[in-house]
Amino acid sequence: MAKRMERFTVSLKRGETVTNATYEAGFGSSSRLYARVYEDLGMTPSAFRSGGRGVTFRYTTVPTVVGLMLVAITERGIAAVSFGETEAALVASLRSDHPKAVLRRDRKGLEKPVSRLLKSLSGSAAVDDLPLDVKATAFQRKVWQALQQIPRGQNRSYREIARVIGQPTAARAVARACAVNPVAVAIPCHRVVRGNGHLAGYRWGLERKQRLLALERT
Repeated sequence: MAKRMERFTVSLKRGETVTNATYEAGFGSSSRLYARVYEDLGMTPSAFRSGGRGVTFRYTTVPTVVGLMLVAITERGIAAVSFGETEAALVASLRSDHPKAVLRRDRKGLEKPVSRLLKSLSGSAAVDDLPLDVKATAFQRKVWQALQQIPRGQNRSYREIARVIGQPTAARAVARACAVNPVAVAIPCHRVVRGNGHLAGYRWGLERKQRLLALERT
């Protein structure tokens, strides 16, 4: 299923119609496909295919104690916070996620949200009230809201988050929701660990997750 989903999304980004992409990826049931796409992407196939057409993302990058950070906003709020090694790679990733959007560098216009995020890393400011513009399923939104309630310096397991949102058997789905979180720090998915306390996957690297948790314990 994962490989078929990858083929499907690649076809959509290439500009194929939803119908053609469905058959190219090997899906036999459109209803099954739509359910999976909405769960994974937080939007319909048609919306994903649009690739952010008509939306302007203003962005900037700034060095932090855990690597280079890219912050991108729309007129509605923060749409992306990501970490990486180079600006080129971070911008390329943003472009890959929103291939038809307008990307515009705007360091001065993002001074306030960037300042809040940097202060959050040092523990001198909270960011749970920053306006966000993230597409999500109802389930993902519940998970992400639960993550924002985890106090700095504390961890929760995937199973604990599943219980918090009222779906105690959905630990794996919680892990998937964490994995597709587009806004690091503002939605602190790094605070979720395995039931035994060991670190699990992190979109921006396990070493970075470990460093973020260590920072928050000091």
